[in-house]
Amino acid sequence: MLKVQDLHVYYGGIHALKGLSINVEKGQIVTLIGANGAGKSSTLRAISGLIKNIKGSIVYNGREIAGKNPVDIVTAGIMMAPEGRKIFPHLSVLENLMLGAYTRSNKAEIEKDLVWVYELFPRLKERSEQKGGTLSGGEQQMLALARTLMGAPDLILLDEPSLGLAPLLVKSVFDTIVNINQLGKTVLLVEQNAFAALKIAHYAYVLEVGAIVLEGTGKDLIKDPRIRDAYLGG
Repeated sequence: MLKVQDLHVYYGGIHALKGLSINVEKGQIVTLIGANGAGKSSTLRAISGLIKNIKGSIVYNGREIAGKNPVDIVTAGIMMAPEGRKIFPHLSVLENLMLGAYTRSNKAEIEKDLVWVYELFPRLKERSEQKGGTLSGGEQQMLALARTLMGAPDLILLDEPSLGLAPLLVKSVFDTIVNINQLGKTVLLVEQNAFAALKIAHYAYVLEVGAIVLEGTGKDLIKDPRIRDAYLGG
């Protein structure tokens, strides 16, 4: 579904990604783990078209999308729930959700997906007229995920979905990611909570200073002593 080859990302004189290559197979949860500043978010931003100063290849469903306009990439079927939620605080929950469907025109399909999203996140239905900025952190993360689903993407990019959440809410978020995947969505997950990410991932990549240093199934990496020492507290 997604094949990234020899990807380089630059911020001025900073070489943030140094020849990164990853594959995301349809129907999988693939995770990128690594320390803060390793290049995880830069990877997602490059795939989303939010970074233009890149070199390398990003092929999605057989089509080269490196350097394409973000709207074209969304229309192709890739959407991102960004780090920090980035909801619209002064708009209602419903208005936030409808903005997620801004590239779509079939009103019947949009309404069908709204019903589905409310079934996934009943708390959001209860708060549909409430301003996004008045929601709790966990509810805002639900809204960010739900807004992404309203775009009807085939591939969902998740950037640090557990950031700043209490442990009980972290479990809820990861349960939701598994549920979304089981409903047919492919997920590329960036996450500092390595244990939670590896636990649900079909395949995983470890980034250090802009390069992949290790890869394997989530089950294998969660047992790897190098990963346990570096990211799982031994």
